[in-house]
Amino acid sequence: MKVLCSVFKSTRLDAMYLYVDKTQGLSRVPKALLESFGKPVHTLTFLLQPGRKLAVEDADKVMANIRDRGFHLQLPPGREHPQAILQAALAAGNSKAR
Repeated sequence: MKVLCSVFKSTRLDAMYLYVDKTQGLSRVPKALLESFGKPVHTLTFLLQPGRKLAVEDADKVMANIRDRGFHLQLPPGREHPQAILQAALAAGNSKAR
């Protein structure tokens, strides 16, 4: 599986990024997550494929999250995932898929 991946930078937290399938854009990202993320600023588009070396994330994990959730959220190194934001985003995404 290969994904043409778009990466967006958060305006609210340095080093927080959203990875999405370019063909779907931000359409599968839950509204609650986008509200917490701030205005997405496009920073990069690249071809993501299994085993590709990324600076911070594991390519296979990013691809699985994009396939299953519609997005991958990268938080700044050393920060724990804000569980409330992720849970709300995933709940919204799951109810949308039903």
